[in-house]
Amino acid sequence: MTKLPSGGEVAVLGMGTWRMGEVPSRRGEEIAALRLGLELGMTLIDTAEMYGDGKAEQLVGEAIAGHRDEVFLVSKALPRHATFKGVIAACEGSLRRLGTDRLDLYLLHWRGPTPLEETVGAFEELVSRGSIRSWGVSNFDVADMEEVVALPGGEAVQTDQVLYNLMRRGVEYDLMPWCRGQGLPIMAYSPIEQGRMLTHPALRSVAERHGATPAQVALAWVLREDGVVIIPKAGTREHVRQDHAALALRLTEDDFTSLDGAFPPPLGGRPLEML
Repeated sequence: MTKLPSGGEVAVLGMGTWRMGEVPSRRGEEIAALRLGLELGMTLIDTAEMYGDGKAEQLVGEAIAGHRDEVFLVSKALPRHATFKGVIAACEGSLRRLGTDRLDLYLLHWRGPTPLEETVGAFEELVSRGSIRSWGVSNFDVADMEEVVALPGGEAVQTDQVLYNLMRRGVEYDLMPWCRGQGLPIMAYSPIEQGRMLTHPALRSVAERHGATPAQVALAWVLREDGVVIIPKAGTREHVRQDHAALALRLTEDDFTSLDGAFPPPLGGRPLEML
């Protein structure tokens, strides 16, 4: 578990749902995977109105029916809905699809043209209504985060969800240190780069030394830092079991040296990467 600025705790290993709920033949297995994850303590479920145009939220709603109080539920609003009225309506739509009366965390998916002050005002209104318990942002770089916290009510931001994995380390240079200084956890999406890194020889070599899979090593590497939450996709029960086992994997200094050589840390600032 790690703490949010509000004092609430959240599981460091959660479950993502991008591209879930879109193929009817996979629906039963995807629901079973999410339910297994809850049983294993992976109680954070991340979704978004964008995923499958609401189909992922509907799937999550079915999976958590009867278990809502066990779940830390996260969803995200699209930038085109970032106006005051748009955020309120988008949240109401997400709640209907999820079959719940509240979100634990509601994020702006990425920044658009709407002034952040208007979006933050909508988030605060949703908090006052009890529709969301807290709010945050996604795909925001340091300058964006500084702008957020300077706004009236902006100090209530709880997290920044960003792309972070062995292949995408740019946030280590400035965004992660800034968030750490603010007491804000990073929520890392695509921690195994959608599987593209898993054949890399260095990753496979570390995995072989530990009797683990390359994916487990990649997840354990992201989790090496305090204040980092990861949300790998949880599409099958087997993937959920393998993801959960990464919590017990302890990488060595030699492992970190080997992985740094194959996936070098940033030497300077970089534009924020997104998928």
